[in-house]
Amino acid sequence: MRKLPSPLIRSAAIVGPLLALASTALPAHAEATSDAAARNEPPAAHNARQPRGAAPLDPLQGLRDRLAAKLGATKAAEDEGAAVLRVSTQPDGEMRMAPQAAPAQRPSAKPGSGKPAAKAGVRHTGAHWSYHGENGPQAWARLKPEFGACGNGTRQSPIDIRDGIRVDLEPVQFEYQSGAFSVLDNGHTVQVNVAPGNAIEVMGRRFELVQFHFHRPSEERIDGRQFDMVVHLVHRDAAGKLAVVAVLLDSGSAHPVVQAVWNNLPLEKGDPVNARAPLDPAQLLPQDRRYYAYMGSLTTPPCSEGVLWMVMQQPVAISAAQIDVFAHLYPMNARPLQQASGRLIKQSN
Repeated sequence: MRKLPSPLIRSAAIVGPLLALASTALPAHAEATSDAAARNEPPAAHNARQPRGAAPLDPLQGLRDRLAAKLGATKAAEDEGAAVLRVSTQPDGEMRMAPQAAPAQRPSAKPGSGKPAAKAGVRHTGAHWSYHGENGPQAWARLKPEFGACGNGTRQSPIDIRDGIRVDLEPVQFEYQSGAFSVLDNGHTVQVNVAPGNAIEVMGRRFELVQFHFHRPSEERIDGRQFDMVVHLVHRDAAGKLAVVAVLLDSGSAHPVVQAVWNNLPLEKGDPVNARAPLDPAQLLPQDRRYYAYMGSLTTPPCSEGVLWMVMQQPVAISAAQIDVFAHLYPMNARPLQQASGRLIKQSN
């Protein structure tokens, strides 16, 4: 008895001639018709949407598309080549949405690998900034678009304070009080977050103390002299403007506030420690409250300008042992000097 052909062979015997017939009548706009077939629409429905004056589509195209689908043919994604929006999480925890142009061609996966084709055009940016190496201060402006001021700003900090104009600067009104605090090693310095209720008043504005942190050696210099360390007390007013009081630290006797901070150093970066005893930021200030005043910027990325700087003229003592504790964590975390660029510097008489 003659053996009947298998279903697959019978299908191929029928489909083959029909495909050949369809391909001979395939018009130049067949790719547009295949889109209609992929949406399970009859050719007439797709023809109705064609621009006025366009040539009618081949009536055999729908049959060809259905036969191709039965044989396992697939249609490329309609959005291929379109602009896409990618969200990337940077190493420093920031998120950015940025348009990326999809490539004209995407590499296909290896046959039988079971993996989707690799997507080209995904660009990872925003490397974490540092004080050393390829991501050091010389590269900050190139790491992220929002760091641009680090390279093209005109009022950058720190500076070498020279040629200050001696005037009767109004005294800074410090309204500091003892309160709770926490200590954080943020990967760039030791930062102390203080409880609300501390503020300064200067030039008719009130700024609330947000936090203070340390640099070694001092970022600011006075007539070329650099000090062992500096503490920056960062304040913010109701409009978001910043004012920084810089207290220079020089080797001498132990400082009680610095020791209280060191006693609460966290064991892990990014893991704040809530201190049990309170801290009074006023004890960080020198007895002589005369200061230098000028406009500058943050000394760390994004190097935002418009920051009011007040550098106390008299340094405060800190012991060599206390300096060594910080040096163990951060041997050097000071930004290089920036150009004064002719900015006005006022100095208390």
